[in-house]
Amino acid sequence: MRQLFLDLFSAKQEAELSEILDKNSDIFNDDNWKPLGGTSNNYSIIENQQSSPIAALIEKITNSIDATLMKRCYEMGIDPKSTYAPQTMEEAVEMFFPNRNWDLQSNRRKQAEEIQIIADGPTNETAVIIYDNGEGQLPDKFENTFLSLVTGNKNEIPFVQGKYNMGGSGAIVFCGKNGYQLIGSKRYDKTGNFGFTLVRQHPLSKEEKQIKKNTWYEYLVIDGRIPSFPIDELDLKLHNRKFVSGTIIKLYSYQFGKRYGFAQELNQQLTEFLFEPALPILTKDTKERYPNNKVLETDLFGLKRRLEKEEEDYLQKTFVEEYEDDLFFGSKLVVTGYVFANKVKNYSVSESKKHIRERYFKNNMSVLFSMNGQVHGHYTTEFITQSLKFSLLKNHLLIHVDCTHLDYDFRKRLFMASRDRLKGGGETKALRGFLAKQLSKKGSILYELNQERKNSISFESGSTTELLKSFTKDIGMAPDLMRLLSQTFKLDFKDDAKKNKNSKEKKSQQEKEEVAFSPKRFPSFFNLKGKGTKNAISLPLNGENQIQFATDVEDNYFHRTDEPGELEVALISHRSSETKGGDREGTRTEISEVLNVHKSSPSNGTIRIHLNAEGKEVSVGDELEIKVSLNGSGPSFEEILMVRLAEPKQKKEKVPKKEEDFENPGLPEFQLVYKEEKEGFLSWEKANESLPSEMNAEMVMYPLAEGEQLEKIFINMDSNVLTRFKSKDKNINEKQKEARETKYISSIYFHTLFLYTITKNRKFSLVKKTEDGASENKDISEYLQDIFDSYYTEFIINFGDKDLIESLGE
Repeated sequence: MRQLFLDLFSAKQEAELSEILDKNSDIFNDDNWKPLGGTSNNYSIIENQQSSPIAALIEKITNSIDATLMKRCYEMGIDPKSTYAPQTMEEAVEMFFPNRNWDLQSNRRKQAEEIQIIADGPTNETAVIIYDNGEGQLPDKFENTFLSLVTGNKNEIPFVQGKYNMGGSGAIVFCGKNGYQLIGSKRYDKTGNFGFTLVRQHPLSKEEKQIKKNTWYEYLVIDGRIPSFPIDELDLKLHNRKFVSGTIIKLYSYQFGKRYGFAQELNQQLTEFLFEPALPILTKDTKERYPNNKVLETDLFGLKRRLEKEEEDYLQKTFVEEYEDDLFFGSKLVVTGYVFANKVKNYSVSESKKHIRERYFKNNMSVLFSMNGQVHGHYTTEFITQSLKFSLLKNHLLIHVDCTHLDYDFRKRLFMASRDRLKGGGETKALRGFLAKQLSKKGSILYELNQERKNSISFESGSTTELLKSFTKDIGMAPDLMRLLSQTFKLDFKDDAKKNKNSKEKKSQQEKEEVAFSPKRFPSFFNLKGKGTKNAISLPLNGENQIQFATDVEDNYFHRTDEPGELEVALISHRSSETKGGDREGTRTEISEVLNVHKSSPSNGTIRIHLNAEGKEVSVGDELEIKVSLNGSGPSFEEILMVRLAEPKQKKEKVPKKEEDFENPGLPEFQLVYKEEKEGFLSWEKANESLPSEMNAEMVMYPLAEGEQLEKIFINMDSNVLTRFKSKDKNINEKQKEARETKYISSIYFHTLFLYTITKNRKFSLVKKTEDGASENKDISEYLQDIFDSYYTEFIINFGDKDLIESLGE
């Protein structure tokens, strides 16, 4: 049996393994295979799991983390199902690894060797080996653990991630064409033999193909039992050790879709899905696969820690928002935002964008939803552009949503059992709306950052009024044109020059008000802002109130790994207006029973708390005494506040709309951009600091659309298209050049409006096929830019505007 296992383990790829099975047909005969999970109807269970090979591999790693924690629990003599066992994964790490100090490279690397992800086989057909020095299993327990499906063997153990043993089988479908997966294990306490089995997709015979709709997955037994043999140790080419106990799994010809060096490329891929794993992991490649690679082993400890380590080089801002809201039954949701800088290290702006995307967004996951540090679902950049309406942050924003502490009933409706994607139900939709509202509302950190980037590209804008008058006069279609545009744009009556002047004055005033902030590692004060000494706050029953505290602690105080602080909001008393005499305190003890509390991390010396009573059983006149505490390794502070519930705010009556005046419509501004700096105008370099796409000679225009609103059109005055248009005639004079520039500007501006209007009015959904054949949602800015960067611009500037508009009208 030993030699059989070693032969199977030594096979580098699927074809080699198939040869071994063919040569040993007496062992691998039809009688020695049993269906996985005890049922031959397992095809749909296994096939309908993780949708990507990386996500499926993550499930294997998660099982290894669970096994390592379980081993520690048993070694401490604790029944993992008892009340003495830790009740969360976080508690388990604290209890089982009290002296871990994994921030030190040597300590982290030593622990990482307990769970290893190792590459084998050729680079174009990689085999994956997953090893853990965890609890391991006896051979006669394989069928109830590794080979079971939806049995819930870990369902009563609160500190592990896995529950039903289903996720671990998801990787089988990515194992070549035959689903080969080799499993070997020995119990941590050295009892029993080393057991092993081979999993495969059952090869249907000709007769079976005629009567079976689907095949099934099965595992090897010999004489009805899991094959096994005694060992002291096995040399399985692990890093720095021999195999003594634990579990080792080999996935043959794993379908990654592209080549990966495990030490670096795969490490980054896994890191995106393991935002904050409970334990560090080692990824290992081999000299045979990459002889010139000097880094063959790298520890992996999650995207959060990597971002913290690289914060100075890559991040402009990090913030944390903590919500306790009636939407999720008063439980806690923690959102962390990472805003990347426009320029990082020694890269140019355009190089920085590309580098950031390649380093942190390999899987196009911009919003990560996690449980116990493992990503269970995500949104793409579409959430940033469409829900938040912050298109300038599209390529520079990563949001992590920690769902670990959410109410169980709410949380279970969010994620699929495969733990790699969100469900499409009501809770998921409600949570999306909640996040969009909270993160994008005026005054939020993201709102202010987006405004900053807008201001950085706010130079002299062209007069849309004069351009419109000139254009409509030439084609004689003002009423028809305005009716078309008014279907999409909210036409206002602001004067362009006045608008630009006000914008500049506002920006100038903001710059004057900015005061240098010198943060400290620990706070030296914590004071309520703007309330004097009364500390009394009025809260409308249907509204929200923001409380601000002044402090001098650094912005990352709440989310840093080393010596973090915490902001606590607690209910001291609740005096109900409905109580006789009004002098008796209510019985409620948790603030989540009476208020929704949204807490923000420090930002330039200010900590914000938002309170509202939506969905709570409180009444006008109720008085809530609350305590706000700032605690940490440094000094602690507290403030006592009185919150009084006031009458609901009256809704403002809608002001009747004025009749539209087509003489001065509030259409989007256009802004001219030149290659080099030119007084009063944007340069390519300046524009590229904020725009999601790179302004260069190939780009004609970029429409800045935030959500449903087209705000500004950036027109490139040094594009190749304009250069060719101006040089059509060799003897052209300056006046003719100016006329052609005007033609170019007006054509691009109005055709952008037309295409935007038609796309929005017809409610088109924009989807583009990627190089690998997948479908990718595109926002309207990308769509319009792509159109103008092709031959479309050449066409419209050489075509009669009146004829073209009339053809559009038809």
